[in-house]
Amino acid sequence: MSIRKAVITAAAPDQKSLPLQNLVDRNGRDTTALQLIVEEAVNAGAEEICVVICPGAEENFLKASGDLAGRLTFLEQDSPRGYGDAILRARDFVGDEPFLHLVSDHVYISNGNTNCARQIVELAKKENCAVSAVQATRENMLPYFGTVGGTPEANSNDLYRISKIIEKPTPTLAEQELVVAGLRSSHYLCLSGMHVLTPLVMELLEESIANAPAGCNIQLSPALNELASRQRYLALEIAGLRYNIGVKYGLLKSQLAIALSGKDRDNILTQMLELVALPQISAGEAK
Repeated sequence: MSIRKAVITAAAPDQKSLPLQNLVDRNGRDTTALQLIVEEAVNAGAEEICVVICPGAEENFLKASGDLAGRLTFLEQDSPRGYGDAILRARDFVGDEPFLHLVSDHVYISNGNTNCARQIVELAKKENCAVSAVQATRENMLPYFGTVGGTPEANSNDLYRISKIIEKPTPTLAEQELVVAGLRSSHYLCLSGMHVLTPLVMELLEESIANAPAGCNIQLSPALNELASRQRYLALEIAGLRYNIGVKYGLLKSQLAIALSGKDRDNILTQMLELVALPQISAGEAK
């Protein structure tokens, strides 16, 4: 399996600005969330990258791409019909090839020398099948993620054969259908917004659009759930963490995590302790 292409979705209304926000990378370099996401794809071996955006957003995205702008192809999601539809807009771009898919509101920090996207790309090549990155997640976070049910692969503590995927399940539904052996109590395998997908996914999304009522949005998780019933499909608990910049304080938490993973970790920790030691200012006093 050869994975040369990547698709980044940034077409949801809140994603029109989220990937454009400024951050400082682990080397102290000013960057944007979009640049970090594109770099993740490039470092995983992607040669061609498509970004699916809202109409009229291309100029701002080009500016936020920096030196990587020349690698990008932009497609607009006009008349949007959901996340699954956004991915489907890139069908002609990916053709009949497997592809790497990343969302634009997550940043990733690996625990070692291999970046997170490369981990799933290398596994997909080795196993010749679709692979999704997952992260063990507390049940109170289930409303934010698609969640995976499956069975551990033999002789591995981080690899699972996917049997079911449900989008944003309730804790009750997750407990009934998505418990995975070996995880801590009240923890589930949640999708990390990073996948290597086979061309069958595009066929399944096209079927979903054709069968959905007029104006009804389609999501990716149902297509992935169907994929699991038709092909071997693995989930890898990546050696690293994903940070959702789209939730409250998500950008702040992401920035802290990035800073603490870099060369200036000790200096950052010292400054954080100094901030914690400052006298607390109440909301009334701040006014």
